[in-house]
Amino acid sequence: MVQTILIPMLLGFSVFMCGMKLMELALHRLAGPYLTGILKRSTATPIHGLAIGTVTTAFLQSSTAVTVIAIGMVNAGLLTFPRTLGIILGTNIGTCITTELIGLNLNKLAVPLLILSIGMWLLTALLGELRLFPVVRNARWLPAVRSTSVVLCGFALLLTGMTMMQGVGSAVQDSPMFSWFLGKANESLWWGLAAGALLTAAVHSSAAVIGIIMGFVSIGAMPIELGIAVVLGANIGTCATALLASIGGTKAGQYVAWSHVILNAGGALLFMPFIGELATISEWISSSAAGQIAHTQTIFNILSSLIALPFCYLPTFRRLDPVT
Repeated sequence: MVQTILIPMLLGFSVFMCGMKLMELALHRLAGPYLTGILKRSTATPIHGLAIGTVTTAFLQSSTAVTVIAIGMVNAGLLTFPRTLGIILGTNIGTCITTELIGLNLNKLAVPLLILSIGMWLLTALLGELRLFPVVRNARWLPAVRSTSVVLCGFALLLTGMTMMQGVGSAVQDSPMFSWFLGKANESLWWGLAAGALLTAAVHSSAAVIGIIMGFVSIGAMPIELGIAVVLGANIGTCATALLASIGGTKAGQYVAWSHVILNAGGALLFMPFIGELATISEWISSSAAGQIAHTQTIFNILSSLIALPFCYLPTFRRLDPVT
């Protein structure tokens, strides 16, 4: 079990997370100097916050990064709590880009993307060091191209890690612990919700957990309904990082973290009775099992954010903020 499941899974997870962090850091380098100003200027209303939260999260490929940045800005007094409500709703929508890309089964592109990224990075390094072309060496676009090459490398590693983790699916399917879990889940899908929340809270990446579930569903090791329950739980577990980031901060910063928890946990509890309907809708959209999981994540997050959006305009929320 250690050699067939644990070691390959940990290795694949390490490669996946390395790719995620490379993408996040490179994209943050591209947008970082402008991100704080954009969030500060573009969140006058919850609908504006939702739009900017969606775009920035889709660009940074990390809802956690945007949420933590928002908490930090509130703690620093650069942003008020009411202005973050829309951002939180938007982060849940923007984060679906990652799972949708994984759901496209682009694993075959991992090696070509890795070669392309290395070639781009070496080219920028040579152009930056060669004294024969001082104009090129000092060009403003050179750092952007270099960061883009790192993004492509991160995405290639992400796809490679996913392939490695999904490769242990058959061994997991035959394990006694997984059989026990499936037996419990057949009695109640709430076991899937709890498993998704705990796993995501432990690894701090809902994308990784959802990607693993895509692999299990694709090979028939897990029914689609149970996979959806795990996805709903993963959306709860992803709040753990925001809660940790809010510790020791201002009350307004803690309000931001808890609004994230209320949105995700409330949405998951609201949609748990409708897992069958979510499965049916996803089957209409895609015939691929992995695609169905990805589409379910997108549908859930969009509907949850749209349902919660009108509540962000309530005067009660503004009175909760000690700054206003």
